[in-house]
Amino acid sequence: MSAPASNMRSLDRAFDVLTVLQTTKRPLRLADVARASSLHIATTQRILGVLVDRGYAARTADGYTAGPAALAVAHAFMVTDPLSVLAQPIMQQLAASTGFTASLYVRVELSRVLITRVESDNPLSYVLPVGERLPLHLGGAGKVLLAGMDADRRDLVLSSITDVPLARGGTLDLDELRRQLESIARDDYAVSVGERVVGIASVAAPVRARGADVVAALSITGSSDRLDDAAVSAAVAEVRRAAATLGDRVPAAG
Repeated sequence: MSAPASNMRSLDRAFDVLTVLQTTKRPLRLADVARASSLHIATTQRILGVLVDRGYAARTADGYTAGPAALAVAHAFMVTDPLSVLAQPIMQQLAASTGFTASLYVRVELSRVLITRVESDNPLSYVLPVGERLPLHLGGAGKVLLAGMDADRRDLVLSSITDVPLARGGTLDLDELRRQLESIARDDYAVSVGERVVGIASVAAPVRARGADVVAALSITGSSDRLDDAAVSAAVAEVRRAAATLGDRVPAAG
């Protein structure tokens, strides 16, 4: 293997370890990190040593966690990311006009991440932290991003799904999920009720850079008691309009 290829492989492995640390909700032992990142323990230990030295990982009595340098990177992203900056006034208006919390998600690999949020005058008792990593196949925003992916990547996500348990009870099977994605791609919005969290509903729409590629999902979220069928019908047009406005202001990639 050539030196550049070897360096790229080492970088890939380091990011694999970082991803494991970012997605866990508790400290992990060395063996747990190695298993989750599919790496040899010795390789994992070397990578963790570098990450700890650089502050991207931390070691406690209970194991390894993400380090404070990861928070600094997140802050730098939040204050410089053009999409987040452009979205703020649009999300503030959306939250004010609908009375529901506005959120913006982007796809990271095969999951979605909340990058910014604007609370309404009726904040949720359930608070999703900015930076939280969530699945694509549950929730309106996730399905909007999944529906907007190219066919190969979407099939990669769907290949790992069988029957998905829903928070409200029951399951979502693969055939029904495919039908939902077709509808979302056609109608440019998604509605979710009690899929991840009981009593929580959302309406989401794709943000398309200059009307082309889906770069984010914009959503409003509220209690299912308030965001009922009548409220959803009124909110769909507002969420789609806000998403289109944001998309028109985002330059196309490349």
